[in-house]
Amino acid sequence: MNETMVTLVGNAATAVEFRETATGGMARFRFAVTPRRRDRETQLWTDGPTSFYTVWAWRTLAANLAGSVGIGEPLVVHGRLKVRDEEQDGGRRTFVDLEAVAVGHDLSRGTAAFRRVVRTEPALTPPSHHGPDGGSEGAPGGTTDVSFAVREKVAVS
Repeated sequence: MNETMVTLVGNAATAVEFRETATGGMARFRFAVTPRRRDRETQLWTDGPTSFYTVWAWRTLAANLAGSVGIGEPLVVHGRLKVRDEEQDGGRRTFVDLEAVAVGHDLSRGTAAFRRVVRTEPALTPPSHHGPDGGSEGAPGGTTDVSFAVREKVAVS
């Protein structure tokens, strides 16, 4: 399968929205990437135009994001680039999504303390993989209603 894998460096533009589904956790947040360039004539740094992406994460990564990432935090996001068009307000809009494979804090801009997640045993009841409309529940581009809750970032003492 040919997929476009990218690594982006930027900042969380929104809080992580988290939702539990029948197949595990799902999270999303907006991610801002602004290129910076040094002007050789003025010797000053200038910002280029900001690009915004919606980052999607699933299962364990989704839960870990919800407990780790806050608005404005510098991140490195690696994942599959997805472009989609939608009809909205009588016009066609293009959205760029990133299905995250890995997300971490940008350590060139600060420090972080890693905490390993203690896994619990899975439930004995197998989850349903289909939403009420027969489609895959929670998949980007699906027809099921996706309601998200914003979870508070876990404080470390």
